[in-house]
Amino acid sequence: MPRYFTLAQAERLLPKIERAMRRALELAELHQKAESGLQDTLRRLSMLGGAVADRRAISELKDRRDQAAAQVNDVISEIHGQGCQVKDLRLGLVDFPTLYRGDEVLLCWRFGEERIAYWHGLEEGFRGRKPLDQDFLDNHSGG
Repeated sequence: MPRYFTLAQAERLLPKIERAMRRALELAELHQKAESGLQDTLRRLSMLGGAVADRRAISELKDRRDQAAAQVNDVISEIHGQGCQVKDLRLGLVDFPTLYRGDEVLLCWRFGEERIAYWHGLEEGFRGRKPLDQDFLDNHSGG
């Protein structure tokens, strides 16, 4: 059963989520750099017909890539453990389940935004974000 947040509960948790997302984005960048380096090395080796390969360097790139991926997964699991949903790591999107007029909807935050100012239905996603208005604030609830 999901955890439901009021806006106030979600905003109290936001600094912790923001720190975790910052870390996840940094780790994702490290992963991408290691993956790119590995692919470049393998492409060069292929073009050289498998000439003398620096197996240690290749192994180190693979280890860095795999370690960064594991750490990204750990951070995302930490965020999910708080009851939030990472929807798009690349964009830094995190949703906080809430109830609006008895239906489950999502408070929506994007990394870099100062506060939670939007919500959307379960099927609408980021493009369906609507600004929080007084009706929403008066008729939403947490658990």
